[in-house]
Order: sequence, then C-alpha cells, then structure tokens
Amino acid sequence: MTWDSRLTAHRERLRPVEGALVALVLAVTTATSDGISARFDYFAAHPPFFVAIPVGLVVGLAAWFRQRRPVLLLLAALGAYVVLSAWFAVVFAQYTLADRAASWRRVAVASTVAVAVVAPPIWRGGGFDAATMSVGICVFPALLGLYTGARRRLMAELRERAERAEREQQQRVLQARSDERAQIARDMHDVVTHRVALMVLHATALEATKGASAVDMAKQIGAIGREALTELRSLVEVLHTESEVPLAPQPGLAELETLIADSRSLGTPVTLEVTGEHGTTRPPELPALIEHAVYRVVQEALTNVHKHAADAETHVRVHCTRRLLHLTVVNQHGIGGNPSGLPSGGHGLLGIAERIRLVGGELTAGPTPDGGFEIAAEIPLDDVPQKQPTHMEATR
Repeated sequence: MTWDSRLTAHRERLRPVEGALVALVLAVTTATSDGISARFDYFAAHPPFFVAIPVGLVVGLAAWFRQRRPVLLLLAALGAYVVLSAWFAVVFAQYTLADRAASWRRVAVASTVAVAVVAPPIWRGGGFDAATMSVGICVFPALLGLYTGARRRLMAELRERAERAEREQQQRVLQARSDERAQIARDMHDVVTHRVALMVLHATALEATKGASAVDMAKQIGAIGREALTELRSLVEVLHTESEVPLAPQPGLAELETLIADSRSLGTPVTLEVTGEHGTTRPPELPALIEHAVYRVVQEALTNVHKHAADAETHVRVHCTRRLLHLTVVNQHGIGGNPSGLPSGGHGLLGIAERIRLVGGELTAGPTPDGGFEIAAEIPLDDVPQKQPTHMEATR
C-alpha cells in the first residue's frame, strides 16, 4: 500500500469525527449568534434562546449532511442569518458549496442569492461602505472554495492517471512475459519434434543395419539426445521461474547449414540455396526475430519430411531482396505412410504460420502437382543498405 493510499484510508476513518466536530461548532456558533461578534439584525428584538437553540440545531444537522447536500446547508445558514444574524455559518456554507460544485455558474447563482440576503441589514446599519462586507462574507469564501475544489479534483485526476499508467505498465510487463513464455513453448515444440525425430530415425537405421556401424549411430543418437536435453532444460528453467528470460543467441540463417547437415546424415537428400538481390548481394544482417522465424520454419519443414517422406529430395531456398525475404521448402514425392512411426500432433504448421505472422509475413503450405509438398513464406524487410556478403549464396 502506497503512502497516498494509507493517507486516504486514514482520512476516511476520521471523516465521521470531522463531520461531528464541524456540525457541533456550527450549531454552537449559530445559536450564540457567533458570540455577538457583529449584529446585523433583520428584526429589532433579539430572539430568545428557545428560538436560537433550535435554529442552531437545524444548522448543525445541515452541516452533518454538507458533503451530499451543500445547498441545504446554505439555505439553513441564510435562514439563521435572517433570524439570529449568524454570519459565520454563511461563510462556511459558501465555501462548502463552491468546493463541492462542479459548475461555476451554480456558485455564481448561490453567491448572488447570499449577497441579496446578507447585504440589506448591513446597508441599513452602516451604509454602502459597510455593505461591501457582504462581499467578504459571501464571495471570497466562494472563490476560495472554487480554488480548493478545482485543485482537489485536479490532484485526484492526476493520481488516477498515475495509478492507471502503473496498472497498464504492469499489464504490459505481464503480457510480455506471457508472450515470451508462449514463444518458449513453441520453441520447446520445435526442439522436441525435430530432435526426437532425428533420434527415432537414427534408431530405425540402427535396427536396419543389424549391428553394422552400431557404434557410430549410437554416438549420433547420444549427441542428439544431449543437445535436446540441454535446450529443453534451459527452456523449462525459464518457464518455472519468474526471472527475466536469459538473453541467449537464437539460431538463424547461419545455423541452417548445421540443421540441413543433420538431415543429410539420415539419408535425406537436402539442398540449401541462399541468394540475394540480383543473385550477388543480400542484406548484411537481418533482424534476429526474422532469422529465428526462418530457422524454425525450415526445422519444422524438415521434421515433416522425416515423418512423411524420409527419402524425398528436398530443396530449401532463401532469397533476400531489399524489401522482401522469400523462403520455400519443397520436397518431392517420397515414402508415405509415416514409416518411422513418428506421431503427428498437427500443431507444427500452425505454430510456424503464427511465427511468420508475428514478424509481418505470410506462410502458405500445401501439396504440389507432382505429389510433393511445399511450404512458402514471404516476410517484408526494412530498406537496409546492401553489401557484398561472404560466399553463402551458392547452392549447396
């Protein structure tokens, strides 16, 4: 709880005591005609106490409800002024009405009525110069009330804006964490499906060799499993904690060679082509989110090839221009029927389509006329300067 909220709660607890004290003081000062401090009587004879006391009680009761009915307090104070010449209640009523009123027109009307009631006995007793006292009794408290009321409302609005901004900031932080964890969950799906697919296919190949090259294949299976466990452990650690996500480098275009080499080691004929504009240049560096999205699309596409067409010729092409990155992963017709026995959850294509959408691109996937399958993505790029890259554009 902040200091302002604690102070506000303390004031709310003391509000009944404050209201009772104000009502008591106004009732006493009215019944005693403000201690006979100044007499501006409408009537020649001063009212007796059996009249003054009820009038004072009425003013005190109106003061108790002043927060919700400030006009009622002003009417009671003006009535007490006429009967008892008690002007202190008029001053307080004018201040309260102006402090609570949202419209200055309402205050102007109330002040005009108050001056019309207060001024005549003063004028009669002291002339025009004395009548100006009615301005001090009625107008100055109203001006002070307008100022304090406007300031209080302004401070309340500023406080509410600050609290709202703080809440929105907290919501943005929570949403960012949620989005990051959703991203991690998608990464976990990609890691599990791709690495486990490679392990299962290696195990299938090991079974088919009937012992030949068993040591080499077992080493490959162990290496893939350790890589999968390492990546999964880091992802799960982030999901289980509320700390900030570690800033680890994400795989991008540079890691496509390793990704495709893993697929080639399983016997899947995969080629990679990375080209730039006019076949010779490409942007020197793409945004990390785009490179990571491209990597995950290629990873998911190769995983699907391993599942559904392990022997199919597959071609991966990444073409970059100043304003567009075009990615295609096309595999020819191969062995069908999911021969490796790998499960298919149906979420992979949806996940990579969402990745491409988040970076402003569009992904399409579907069969080709010759019985194969094609995944294509187009991602708009910023207009960045071009430079001569290293020899990575060649067809592999």
